[in-house]
Amino acid sequence: MDVLRLGSTGPAVAEVQSVLRSLDLLAGDAAAPAGAAADYDTGTELAVRHFQQVRGLTVDGRVGDETYRALNEARWSLGDRLLRFDPEHPARGDDVRRLQELLLELGYDAGPADGILGADTETGLRGFQRDYGLTPDGTCGPATLRALKQLGRRVTGGRPQLLRQSASMVESGSHLIGRVIVIDPGHGGEDTGYTAGETTESDLVFDLASRIEGRLAAAGATVYLTRGRTGDPSAEDRTAFANEARADLFLSLHMEAHGSAHARGVASYYYGTGSGASSTVGEQFANLVRREVIARTGMLDCSSHPKTWDILRMTRMPAVRVDCGYLSHPVDRLLLLDARLRSTIAQAVVAAVQRLFLPADADPPTGTFLLPARS
Repeated sequence: MDVLRLGSTGPAVAEVQSVLRSLDLLAGDAAAPAGAAADYDTGTELAVRHFQQVRGLTVDGRVGDETYRALNEARWSLGDRLLRFDPEHPARGDDVRRLQELLLELGYDAGPADGILGADTETGLRGFQRDYGLTPDGTCGPATLRALKQLGRRVTGGRPQLLRQSASMVESGSHLIGRVIVIDPGHGGEDTGYTAGETTESDLVFDLASRIEGRLAAAGATVYLTRGRTGDPSAEDRTAFANEARADLFLSLHMEAHGSAHARGVASYYYGTGSGASSTVGEQFANLVRREVIARTGMLDCSSHPKTWDILRMTRMPAVRVDCGYLSHPVDRLLLLDARLRSTIAQAVVAAVQRLFLPADADPPTGTFLLPARS
């Protein structure tokens, strides 16, 4: 779709405004008359920005594909429609996420609460229906909904998904041998990202990804890159590649740029809505990677943040994006152009990967861990 922005007009703008009104983010009647003139004014832009902030999207006040999909998903409340698994066209929406949260709270493994009704969610729903004397048809209709709302939370002592994922990590062991890790160098092909002279962001992150690949492979992991030096797969292709590889971890690498002269530092991102639903291991890995990079490079710490970007949401394993600095900032740019600094970042990433699988009593202080050389 064409990106909607300040000054846009037409039916698509009217549809966006209708959803924003239904979410109480824009004044007026949610049911706008058909064919009514609609202008993307400053009030609409502010409402979109607020929506993007709450939903963990990039806050730019524009409605592109990702924001448009999120708006469509936000209009659904649990009970508005029948929910069933369709492998070709999986249902998406806030109603699906609420169903997943309820199942997780009752102790059923419904997969991540990502608002996508996949096979894991259907399995958890069938298990719930079977245990409570309902027809285990994998469809969330009125009877199933009544049963879900009548029951209280069964899992206590922490977030259910965190308890489940933490137990899985402990049981999987501390070694990296046999782990499958997908590294995603951002941009590529004609999309060069930020360009400084003859140096492009896509080239720098590919070099960084290659350095990480070599170190992880030396530690025994199986490592794949989502693209070559010249490729530019879509976000859907990148996540599908990781899913098909049955990866244990997914790491997307970027070096940012910004119009502000003050923007600099290292930030990391994991799947999360900011209101409870999140990838718990992803959050842990995002913090580990960011802290290791900061401790070893001295770059500015821009913290870790939950986001609902497709690159984080569509992966079936813990996924993290790391912005390793700002090429638009003179200090960060000088650092990132230095191959030694990129090697240091690669070393930090590998240390974070290993620490993720270590038990708490064996986890070393940040910035001190070095993988032993393999004989």
